[in-house]
Amino acid sequence: MDTQTRNNLVQLSAAQMAEKFKAGEVSSRELVDAHLDVIESAEPQINAFLKVSADVAREQADAIDAKRAAGEELAPLAGVPIAIKDMIVTKGIETTAASKILEGWIPPYDATVITKLKQAGMPILGKTNLDEFAQGSSTEHSAYGNTNNPWDTERVPGGSGGGSAAAVGAFEAPLALGTDTGGSIRQPGAFTGTVGVKPTYGGVSRFGAIAMASSLDQIGPVTRTVLDSALLQETIGGHDPKDSTSIPSPAPAMVSAALEGQKRDLSGMKVGLIKELSGDGFDEGVSQRFTEAVEELKAMGAEVVEVSLPHLKYALGAYYVIMPSEVSSNLARYDGMRYGLRVMPPEGVPATAANMMAYTREAGFGDEVKRRIILGTYALSAGYYDAWYGSAQKVRTLIIADFNKAFEQVDVLVSPTAPSTAFKFGEKSADPLSMYLGDIATIPANLAGVPAISIPAGLSEDGMPVGFQFIAPQQHDEVLYKPAAALEAALEDKWNGPVWQWMTTPWLGE
Repeated sequence: MDTQTRNNLVQLSAAQMAEKFKAGEVSSRELVDAHLDVIESAEPQINAFLKVSADVAREQADAIDAKRAAGEELAPLAGVPIAIKDMIVTKGIETTAASKILEGWIPPYDATVITKLKQAGMPILGKTNLDEFAQGSSTEHSAYGNTNNPWDTERVPGGSGGGSAAAVGAFEAPLALGTDTGGSIRQPGAFTGTVGVKPTYGGVSRFGAIAMASSLDQIGPVTRTVLDSALLQETIGGHDPKDSTSIPSPAPAMVSAALEGQKRDLSGMKVGLIKELSGDGFDEGVSQRFTEAVEELKAMGAEVVEVSLPHLKYALGAYYVIMPSEVSSNLARYDGMRYGLRVMPPEGVPATAANMMAYTREAGFGDEVKRRIILGTYALSAGYYDAWYGSAQKVRTLIIADFNKAFEQVDVLVSPTAPSTAFKFGEKSADPLSMYLGDIATIPANLAGVPAISIPAGLSEDGMPVGFQFIAPQQHDEVLYKPAAALEAALEDKWNGPVWQWMTTPWLGE
């Protein structure tokens, strides 16, 4: 197809692609080929993908095209291709978690979310880059190179799911899956002008998601519109008996909530501004876009009040004890014995199991992963467990109580998604604490297990996207989608279209 036709296709929303597919105006094979063409053009500049599964995607597209031709009933997103964060296992497609320790591993099974995507007739374009084992906020810690932000390739795309966000932001994929442990879907969403959702903990099966911190990890959508996120979350959500933490109830009605939100009537909705996530520490451009967005919510009829979550000031500290503790436990399995990399001791060093494990882990893990393993092992060690891990869990309980109390007063809570826009490569990599502080607004939702969404709120004075975050009560993900869709529509009017129109896209020839 010619360049203009390709560009017109890839810039559609996933919902629009699905409509055209069902109407017979475009085939799934054409959608896949259009995106593969953009991937070929964009990847030298973006590096969003670790593995492009072109043959698999085309085969899956041909199969769903045949089902449409046969008149079979089709799922809402049938025919629409998707990219997958390389933290989620895919049968027959290499899965590495962006680590040398899993290089070359071909999983013998699919994650539950992958099974659901295949059942829905959604071709898989490939596996996207990330910070190694999802440990980072910039995608600078991948063993296979940085992913660049499509808005400015000298800046980070966020992390850990920078590959998924960059792929969707650069039109290499209309949809992607990510995992969110402390903001790894939402913060990259804010940095790349995309929509990122962390569902309620247990609302989407984690079976087949490589574990980082099991009480915090959650698979969720990466898209360009709120409606697309609702469609994707309904596709992958619901109970899974293979996941012991899966909530035994169907996915909420998120699509209808998003469609209702597009009417821009928020009368009767009460919105809480989180006092602790504003002011000092947030860039002026971020705060300005946030304030303007809140005014849009008011203009649509929402009542806005300030709400205090007093224990949020301890959230970052609690998270950076709980998360590395669980990392230390989960990553103990990568020992050179069972699967993945194995490095034998050099000549002159006894060839014992302990030495083999030590050399394997030294060669296989990057610096950030090692840092978190060491922190977590210390926090779990005898004599320190109660003082560190036990205390952090008590703080987590207090934060959950704060959220519960806040949701007695308001329907949703709002904050900026991140304190700044995307920073330049190397700017924070030498200062881990500065990097960790970037997650201050996203971490609380993971600690409390509540759902949250980040949507683009416009551009800061540096020309980079700003994210706006909604947080809803546990198991009420649908509550996110109405105000998010309403604000998205209002801001598109304000910015004369979607935020991505302001991005320079040389890989599209524009």
